[in-house]
Amino acid sequence: MMQDYFRQLVSFLQSQITPSEQFTCWLSAEETDFVRFNRSAIRQPGHVAQIILRVQLLIGRRHASSSVNLCDQMEQDYSALIETLALLREQLRDLPEDPHLLMTTEVRHCSHIQRSSLPPTQDMVNEILEAARGLDMVGILTTGTQYRGFANSQGQQNWFETHNVNVDWSLFHSGDKAVKSNYAGFEWDTKEFQQKFDAARKQLALFALPAISIPPGSYRAYLTPTALNELLMMLNWAGFSEKSLRTHQSCLRRLQAKDVSLHTDVYLSEDSLAGLEPVFQSQGFIKPDSIELIRAGELCGSMISPRTAKEYGIQSNGANPDESAKSLRMRGGTIPMNEALQQLGTGIYISNLWYLNFSDRTNCRITGMTRFASFWVENGEIKAPLNVMRFDESLFRILGDDLVALTQETETIMDDRSYGERHTGGAILPGVLLKAMRFVL
Repeated sequence: MMQDYFRQLVSFLQSQITPSEQFTCWLSAEETDFVRFNRSAIRQPGHVAQIILRVQLLIGRRHASSSVNLCDQMEQDYSALIETLALLREQLRDLPEDPHLLMTTEVRHCSHIQRSSLPPTQDMVNEILEAARGLDMVGILTTGTQYRGFANSQGQQNWFETHNVNVDWSLFHSGDKAVKSNYAGFEWDTKEFQQKFDAARKQLALFALPAISIPPGSYRAYLTPTALNELLMMLNWAGFSEKSLRTHQSCLRRLQAKDVSLHTDVYLSEDSLAGLEPVFQSQGFIKPDSIELIRAGELCGSMISPRTAKEYGIQSNGANPDESAKSLRMRGGTIPMNEALQQLGTGIYISNLWYLNFSDRTNCRITGMTRFASFWVENGEIKAPLNVMRFDESLFRILGDDLVALTQETETIMDDRSYGERHTGGAILPGVLLKAMRFVL
């Protein structure tokens, strides 16, 4: 078991430090199957097994850290850790004391193991290939187990182990016309996957209609949970950071000053119990079950890292050093998702957004482009695919006066990044109906 292996590493580190030293360590490991698809066929299958241990050595208020790749062979791994400790001791001689260092002093253990209920990878691959028969599909399946562990020289140990699947695919029609979709979770529900794939297939058929362009202006709009996620990730770009709020760099500072407010239906929180992310972070601090960030449209909380807590003399809530939400949840609303088109009436249905950036951070204004399946809708019926459009809009309006309603159902959107390693985290979000969204091109 990986957890037992981690305990052995921790015990060895404990035996190697001197009475004047302390250590923390953070394990990040995975056993991942990935399968890339192109033209509805397997393009590249593979398996990734890796173990990364970041060791931090402390003497008083001086500290240094280094990451080492391990191989699950104890003799070789012990040798690598001895070399790492020697390197860190050498670095510590020249480092100054850190005035903002804050270490956890309360020993709190926890262990979360998400037992696997997924079928073999080959079975999921077969279902994907069967669903894509006769279509031009490109995509990637990632599935397997992710591990995170924390320990320190005071005896604290925390463990997180999750087994999940994430399928991301696009169905291409021609040129730049495609439908992008995703299925993710801790279980493989054949019926639910098939429903998602069938919905994408139906949207693909709509590209047989001639695409249209509409003039710039304000239009009623519906954003899927995937499109909403792109917008909220911009808020999560230091927007909820306590450090950024205090230094007036946060895009939410007008919300903090109560110059503006959002719709009373907007509730956002960091949901530590969703199972998307460990409840502990890399310095051993434990998050509460939930961190309220926005309540009834008002900013009511923030992500506070230990370092920020030390600097400003406040209480940390276990946020990571970048102070972003890792498991963001928005409360659902009143509209059944299958009635989204009917409730939209006439306007724009937006499946995906991309190339987002701030055009005016102070006013939380974001610009970006529609992507893949966006459609013009009249009287609750899709009439034509829309050519690519650029929007420039403030989230204070999108989630404020222009918000009509949120869908009852929410979707789990897992972080699909794999730079260096498969990431944990994600968001649980509804769709959103807007009475106006402003397009400039």
